[in-house]
This record gives sequence, structure tokens and C-alpha cells, in this order.
Amino acid sequence: MQTPNSPEMSANSVPEASATSSPARRGFSDVLRSLRGWWGMDVRGTVDQAAVIEKRRAECALSARYLLMTCMSAGIAVLGLLQGSAAVVIGAMLLSPLMDPIMGVGFALAIGDFQWLRQSAKSLAVGVGFAIIFCAIIVFFSPLQTITSEIAARTRPSLFDLGVAIFSSIAGAYAMIRGREGTIVGVAIATALMPPLAVVGFGLATVNGTVFWGAMFLFITNLTAIALTATAMARMFGFSTSLSEKQTQIQSFLIFAAFIVLAIPLFLSLRQIVWESNATRQINSTVIDVFDGRARVSQIESNFESDPIQVTATVLTPQIIANAEALTEQMASDRLSRVIEFSLTQVRVGTSEQAAEEAQLAAARAQEAEARERAEDIADRLALLAGVPIDDVTVDRERRRAVVTARPLEGATMAAYNELERRIDATEPDWDIRFIPPLRNLPEITFENEEITVSGRRALQLASWAHDRVGVAVQLSGPEESVSALRAILAAEEKAMQTNATGAGYGAVTARWVIEEE
Repeated sequence: MQTPNSPEMSANSVPEASATSSPARRGFSDVLRSLRGWWGMDVRGTVDQAAVIEKRRAECALSARYLLMTCMSAGIAVLGLLQGSAAVVIGAMLLSPLMDPIMGVGFALAIGDFQWLRQSAKSLAVGVGFAIIFCAIIVFFSPLQTITSEIAARTRPSLFDLGVAIFSSIAGAYAMIRGREGTIVGVAIATALMPPLAVVGFGLATVNGTVFWGAMFLFITNLTAIALTATAMARMFGFSTSLSEKQTQIQSFLIFAAFIVLAIPLFLSLRQIVWESNATRQINSTVIDVFDGRARVSQIESNFESDPIQVTATVLTPQIIANAEALTEQMASDRLSRVIEFSLTQVRVGTSEQAAEEAQLAAARAQEAEARERAEDIADRLALLAGVPIDDVTVDRERRRAVVTARPLEGATMAAYNELERRIDATEPDWDIRFIPPLRNLPEITFENEEITVSGRRALQLASWAHDRVGVAVQLSGPEESVSALRAILAAEEKAMQTNATGAGYGAVTARWVIEEE
């Protein structure tokens, strides 16, 4: 009888193990070889790479048509953004030719063609510059310079924006490689680029650094994602450096540097997006843990831009927990190492799964009805205070923003319109209420003993508010020392106004609207 440790048993056990594992490994290897063969013969082998490169290179040239169509697309996009119309913004994408130079950058990186890369980058840079300036000019002369929901939605990159850019690039690169590019693919890529580019122009025209840099970061993130995804797709289809002329060492270094420059903003954006996605999962998991896994999160919203982080959640639970909000705040803050403020609403439901699902649907319907009723109430009050029909009030329930342009009221000062906005805004702390006043005289900004007075600071705040709402430039004129002090205050508050020194010393400063005569 053989023992488990006998030589015979050991010798026989190895072949048996090999016999059972070897076929599985061989089968997996066969599948991989089959896939590689299929990809090489039936996919890569059917692509006329030289013809694709020749056609793509020709499409990247800088031309008058390219600049005209870019500007027209940008102009339609920014007008759609100012109106808050998603349909107009999408319509602008039909004209955008940005796909060609961006894909040129991606393919040039894939084959290491420095001349093509330089040509594509030049066309892209000039087109982007023309689009931004053209949008800025339109916004500058536009009577409406309010930050709409469409504009606000394009001031920071998100996981969804990145997904749109990547999927658009995959579709675009595939269509170009297969020779099936068309308007629809161009629209997909322009959707990820032209709206944020138009918002950059809006931020430039309104001297709004937050909007400008936020939209610029979103544009650069989408641009790099599209270009690098196109590079990866081209490499997958067999495009390589053998298809380009030999480069000098300096040109090869510049190609590598271009790749790194594109990768850096994408990495930074991805890091933030990944952190926010992970934080959202952690917050959702924390809420469930506090209720011992018996609750269901009906709705959760996180504002990662605020400090501390603001989280609003609605929980369907069979048992109400008195200190759930405090427990959730503490646990989530510990997990994320960031201070978090929770606003937790608990809705008691039955213990069955069906009861929870029915309660979730009922809560969603009730919340939608409540939001609609609240929005209508805000619109009614704004229309009444502004003296306009309710149809003239713009309400964005999703972003909780309401905007109205007030009708000129006899005897009403700028301070009166500011007070009207303040009062209705105080009753709706969760909403962004914007009351756009007509042009009225602005009060003097007074000084006393080389210091701005209390009434003077209120006058400066009123002028700043009116400038933000109306969108017309304001000029501050007065003694040099007073004007210099106001410049310092405006710089600290990141406000922008024109200034004009009329003499030496301290004294009252006048604020007036700068309206260009036709």
C-alpha cells in the first residue's frame, strides 16, 4: 500500500496535475492566437493605411472655409448657451469642423509624423483662437450676459463629459479608418468641444475667471481625451512609425513632448474625477452602513466645490434613527478625511422589498411635484416683483436657478432692485435668484479720513452687483488715492471694473455706466 508521502504517489501526482491543467492553458492560448490572427488578417489587413493617412493629412490644412465654419459653429453655440437652449447648441455642432485637426493630432502621434503634427496643431490652435474671440465679441455686444444652466453645466469636467469625449473619439477614429466618416461623427466630437469652447469665450467677455478657467479646463480635458484615444485606436489598427518619414532626434523629442503635454491635463482631470466618483460611493455606502443595510438611498446630491462638502440625501428606512445625520457626517468625514455636512431626510417605509420600491417611486413623484410647484411659485413672485409676464421668467429646476429682467419702475433706484432680489433670495436659500435691473444711476462711493465709509462700501457692493447682473461695464472715477484703494478691494474680491483717476488725494468716487455710442 502506498502512503501519501511515498515516491510512487509523488511521481504519479505531477503528471496527473499537468494533464488536467495543460489542456486548459493550451485552450486559452489557442483562443488568444485565434483572436490575434483574426484581428491581424480580417481587421488590420483590410485597412489601406497609406490612403487613410493621405486623406487625413489633406483634411487638416488651415483654410478660409475651416475658419468660417468654426466661427459660425461657435457663434450659434454661444447664442444657444445664452438662451439656455440645448437644441440650438446641438444644432451648432452640425457646422463644426474641429474633428479633422484633432484627429490629425491623434494619427500624427500614432505614426510619429512631426510635420503632420505641427500642421494639425497649428490648424487646431488657430481655429480655437478664432472661436474664442468670436464668441467673446458676440457676448460682449449681447444684451444678455447671464450665466444660464447650459453655461454653468460646462465649467468643470465630470465623468460623463469624459465618457462623451472618449466614446466620440472611438467612433470618429473608427469611421475615419474605415472611410465612413460623416456629419454625425463630427457632431459627436464637436459636442464635447464646441460648447465648452463657447463658454471660454463667454468667460473672457464677462471677465469671469471662474467660468473662463473652468470651461478651459473642461475643453482641454476633452481635447486631450479625444486626441489620445484617437492615437490608441490608430495604433490598434496597425498605424505605426514605419508609415512616416524618419524624424530627427529633436523632432522625435517634440513628438514625445506633445504626447506628455496632452497626457498631463487628462491625468489631473482623471485624478479629480476618480476621487469624486470614489467619494460618492463612499458617501452612499456610509449612509447604508448607518442604517445597518436596511435602508435604501432614494436620492443623493454632493457638492464637492464647497468647503465643507455639502451632501443632501433622502433615505427610505423601516426605522427612523434620531441621530442618523450626525453619525453619517462623522463616519463619512473619517472615511474621506474631509469635513462633510449632511442634510438627511428619512422616509419611513415597510420592511418588504416591494414596500421600499413603492415608497421610492412615491417619493420621487412627490419630490417632482413639489419641485414643480416650488418653481412655479418662485416664477409667480419674480414676475410680480419685476412687473413682467410669468413667461418672461427663466426657471431651471434642475440647477435651482431663476432669472428675470425687471421692467423699469418709476422712482425705483438701483438699491431698490437689489433689495427686491435680496428679499426673494432670502426666502429661497437653495435657489440662485437673479434679478436683472434696468440701468439706473449708481450712488457715489464716499471716503472719510483715507478710509472708505460704510455707506461707500455699500455703494461699491451695489455697483458690483449691478455690473454682474446687467453685464454693462462700470467706470469708477475720482481722486487717485481713492481709486487705488478701490482697485485693491476689487482685486481682493476678484471683481473687475474700469477705473479713472481724476486728481490727487482722497474723496468721493463716482460710478457710471460705460455705454458706447453708436
